[in-house]
Amino acid sequence: MTKKWFTESVESTVSMMDTSTENGLNTAEVNKRQEQYGANELQEQAGKSVLELLAHQFKNPLIFILGLGAIVSFFTGHLIDAVAIGVIIVINVLIAFWQEFKAQKGMEALRDMAAPMAQVRRNGEWVDIPARDIVPGDVLKISTGDILAADVRIIEANRLSIDEAALTGESEPVDKISEALEDGNISLGDQKNMGFMTTMVTSGTGLGIVVGTGMQTEVGHIADMMANTEETKTPMQERMDTIAKTLMTVALGVVAVVCVIGLYHGMPWLEILNTGISLSVAAIPEGLPTVVTIVLTMGSTRMVKSNALAKQLAAIETLGSTTVICSDKTGTLTQNQMQVMKAYDASGRHWEVSGKGFSPKGEFKPLSHSTDAKDSPEMMKGLVVATLCNDSEYIQDGDKSTVRGNPTEGALIVAAAKAGLQQAEMLSTGGYSIVEKFPFDSARKMASVIVKDPQGKHFLAIKGAPDVVLRNASGFMVNGEVVAHQPVSVEGNLAVAANPAEEMVANYEAAIQDFAEQALRTLAVGFRELSEDDLKRDHTELEQDVTILGLYGIMDPPRPEVRAAVNSCYDAGVRTVMITGDHALTAAAIARDIGIIRSEDDKVVTGSQLDEMDDDELRRICPQVAVFARVTPEHKLRIVQAQQYNNEVAAMTGDGVNDAPALRRADIGVAMGITGTSVAKDSGDLILLDDNFSTIVKAVRQGRQIFDNLRKFIRQALTANVGEVSVILFAFLFMGPEVALPLTPLMILWINLVSDGLPALALGVDPEEKDLMERKPRKRNESFFSDHLGTRIVIRGLAQGGMSFLAFNWAMGAGLSANYAQTMAFAMLVFCQLWHIFDSRTFSTLFRKNPFTNKSLLGAVALSATLSLGVIYTGVGQFIFSTEGLAAGHLVTVFLAASLPTLVLSGLKEMTKIKFV
Repeated sequence: MTKKWFTESVESTVSMMDTSTENGLNTAEVNKRQEQYGANELQEQAGKSVLELLAHQFKNPLIFILGLGAIVSFFTGHLIDAVAIGVIIVINVLIAFWQEFKAQKGMEALRDMAAPMAQVRRNGEWVDIPARDIVPGDVLKISTGDILAADVRIIEANRLSIDEAALTGESEPVDKISEALEDGNISLGDQKNMGFMTTMVTSGTGLGIVVGTGMQTEVGHIADMMANTEETKTPMQERMDTIAKTLMTVALGVVAVVCVIGLYHGMPWLEILNTGISLSVAAIPEGLPTVVTIVLTMGSTRMVKSNALAKQLAAIETLGSTTVICSDKTGTLTQNQMQVMKAYDASGRHWEVSGKGFSPKGEFKPLSHSTDAKDSPEMMKGLVVATLCNDSEYIQDGDKSTVRGNPTEGALIVAAAKAGLQQAEMLSTGGYSIVEKFPFDSARKMASVIVKDPQGKHFLAIKGAPDVVLRNASGFMVNGEVVAHQPVSVEGNLAVAANPAEEMVANYEAAIQDFAEQALRTLAVGFRELSEDDLKRDHTELEQDVTILGLYGIMDPPRPEVRAAVNSCYDAGVRTVMITGDHALTAAAIARDIGIIRSEDDKVVTGSQLDEMDDDELRRICPQVAVFARVTPEHKLRIVQAQQYNNEVAAMTGDGVNDAPALRRADIGVAMGITGTSVAKDSGDLILLDDNFSTIVKAVRQGRQIFDNLRKFIRQALTANVGEVSVILFAFLFMGPEVALPLTPLMILWINLVSDGLPALALGVDPEEKDLMERKPRKRNESFFSDHLGTRIVIRGLAQGGMSFLAFNWAMGAGLSANYAQTMAFAMLVFCQLWHIFDSRTFSTLFRKNPFTNKSLLGAVALSATLSLGVIYTGVGQFIFSTEGLAAGHLVTVFLAASLPTLVLSGLKEMTKIKFV
């Protein structure tokens, strides 16, 4: 919606839309506009078909090389090798396909939020039509409970309130008006004369002229952003792509070297191909995609126990890489329950209200005085007024308490319950009854009710904006007595002495200012005694000359655990930024309270300020901004993109339709599981089952641990690959191409998937490192091989390959059969890896980590050794793998010699502190 309809008057809107409030549109005009604007529905881009998704998985370089190896194996008669490699390909492709297939959601949920039917005026009559048939210019009837079917300029509002939280982030329903607004640069949440598609009417009635349908609505704009927002690859996906390309390059390079040497020595093409297959299989960790998926799945299971559900497995590790968390305020950082936090009575006393949520457990704590709330007549009278002049309902079912109705009014009822006043009891058995209600409206900025008390007397209970109540007041209740709000005559002279009423006014206004500085929403309460004659007067007359009882400061308070969670993020080098549709003052106060704003250098930026910035300026200020307030969906998307441009790994939390584009764009979108819309949940990668920010911090810890364990696994797996490639190359270079290869393709597959794969899988449950949450986050472009890990993989792999080659060379030199020599090389490499895994599980050395802290690893090592010995000593194993049983002395020698690469290199590292060994 490009035009700023909120600045137009009702008359101007009617004229510009060429419609009539009395008759609406006629049939001919409707047909014309339906042809011009199309159906009132959101357009959906077609996703990839199942076949396209399946074909996409074969673009993985690892899959490509394995597929080539399987084809060559098949045509060269190595059928068992071809089948084994083919099974590995199918498993990896199906796992990747299933993950991507589940991710194709989002727009369907957005479309489901639209209203199915609507009531519009056509040809002078009200008719019910399918919402998709609405056209711009239609006059739409708005009633309580409706879901708005289009964007409308409200032309009539009768106590009309609309819940726009899912679209704007505004935590309370917005009271609507019909008058034009002068400021043309305001956010959606401040456009009080507009109604937006998919929002819900909470109270009142009204009329609106449709000014936007389908993709021309605000929610249509969000749908368009979702359709055109590219889902970014997670850092782990980028790192895995880098590994795949690196391995492909290495494999092709090694095969090329072998081909050149083979051709130089005049080897037949069949033997060159056979050697190339063995090397390509040796260079690729076939189990890598599968094991990574299994490790992430185990992490996902642990995270569910912490109330975090991962939709995308890669997102789990991404959390560990997060450098900035862009968090929504309402319900995530706060409790999503409006509560009375502070109170002020007309005697000048300040109170703090304790207790959590809707629970009646709590009390009014006096500040700087000792009076109990029940001993303060004005406080108790004020709570009686707040309870009776209230349309919300307090519901208590056993230990569970809830409020039905307006959140702010509900906060007053709960506060009264903490002081022992129950609305239902007061009206049923307490002797109070409501005679007549005068609901709140935006013109009066107050509400009142006529109450009959237990003594049969009547009084007017009134609540409203503090300045309005003061303007209508004639006095204050002080210590149970009414003090007139007027100059006091002393010895016939006015204001000769200090006027106590003026001091009360000053104190009252100071309390209002104090509450405002704490970002508390303030309501005043008062009363007026009524005579029988008063009962016949209009309520606008009755709402004059009231006696002020006090003030209540209301807000949605921070969750108790959030401060510690934000501090934990800060200690871990993860910056928390609040991005909210709420007002800047409220957002900043919460941010200071919970530690998001830590110094004067931390900035608060509003949506209107963002509109004046280009993308370069936004990127420049992002590191200094702690709070973005009063923002639109487009702003949120720009903020996330700016963070990513600054090389940040950005997590984004949200619960509404307005959050969906940013959730989709972020490196990890975190949706709320309780309050979140289905659109937000489908757009996110992680769902918080408890809507709690502290759960994100737990997930960050899990993500970091998973990344550590993946690095340990990759170190173990690639070290085995280097060992396998090097033993073949050593034999090829030093023994000549006519000698049998030290390892067959099936032996290599066994090492990669079973003898090495099983123990490496157990690294996925390795306990976390001690400094896990003390490290700074990893940079987006930091590889798995940082901190000399790549060098260590090559050195350890060459050492293991060297030991395996020595075993093979000795057996061949001793006149033993080629199968026996291959079995010696195979056993040496298996045991080298089993020794090495105890060093892989630490970033220091195996001498610094207790081997018994991961019992799963010990079991996996024992199982791997047993199965590998079965390959050597059983008839089935010997038939399939062409092995021969080793003599006992040879087996013991191999087992002990296999420990040398790990023990010697780890000892060297421990003594010299050289990091790359």
